[in-house]
Amino acid sequence: MTRPSGKPRSSRIINVAVTQMACTADVAANWDRQIMLIEAAAKRGAKIVCTQELFRTQYFCQAEDYRFFEHAHPIPGPVTRLLGKLARRHRLVIVASLFEKRALGMYHNTAVIIETDGSIGGLYRKMHVPDDPLYYEKFYFTPGDTGCLAHATTYGKIGVLICWDQWFPEAARLCALAGANILFYPTAIGWHPAEKARLGQMQRESWEIIQRSHAIANGLYVCVANRIGLEHVLDPSGQPVNADGIEFWGSSFVAGPDGRVLSRGSPDHEQVITASCDMDEVEFSRTHWPFLRDRRIDAYGDLARRFVDQTNPIGKICS
Repeated sequence: MTRPSGKPRSSRIINVAVTQMACTADVAANWDRQIMLIEAAAKRGAKIVCTQELFRTQYFCQAEDYRFFEHAHPIPGPVTRLLGKLARRHRLVIVASLFEKRALGMYHNTAVIIETDGSIGGLYRKMHVPDDPLYYEKFYFTPGDTGCLAHATTYGKIGVLICWDQWFPEAARLCALAGANILFYPTAIGWHPAEKARLGQMQRESWEIIQRSHAIANGLYVCVANRIGLEHVLDPSGQPVNADGIEFWGSSFVAGPDGRVLSRGSPDHEQVITASCDMDEVEFSRTHWPFLRDRRIDAYGDLARRFVDQTNPIGKICS
């Protein structure tokens, strides 16, 4: 699919950035690194900047440990106020991934959207919460209740989902149906080092392909911010909770509505990854590949079921 030659380009271009960095147990140092990257993105002309998942800390979900609830904070709160000052200073929209303390005993993995005036323009609470080896998120996070939304920001209408959400086409589709033209995924994904030689290339390629497919299927831009570095979370005695840790694979990227990667980061270097998102390309994609037009919503009722057993007449109620 190519744009007809000679078609004039409009000024409906939104410059975006995603950041990637390594995190340590020093929360203050992580904060300083993230602020530096956001400011670097602003200097490069970005208007919307997205952080990696849970940028203030190491990925503590490698262990089920009550100590790490101390990293949670309310929204709004001190962290969002500091981000608000930064957004206001640079006239940015910031998508920041935070550990939210919503109420006593209720915590979420949350992405907050900070507007150009420093206010909170919206938030998304992670809907799909994994429980895999070294990704013990169900111990910490209550599943989100925001739904998969589109948020009207100063610069454009965006969707925000978080990490494990990126494997679910339903979530991306719901954001597109709500009007999102750009979809952001704060992410923390990497290799179990013992598996890297055998499975590493396949795992990273699958991760990129599924998200590029969301861009194609929904005719929107997909922007992914992933962390880098080998992280060992320590137990109270100072020993690693797992000998191997997690090696985060970076490779943050921005894909266009046709699935092409417009900009991609390194697997192991701190970076700001930028791209220009042309809203004319979104319109062009959705009119020339009219997947949204041709959806058969009358036939999709079973998507709201847990399981459909067509060989079992009682399968319909086992949902």
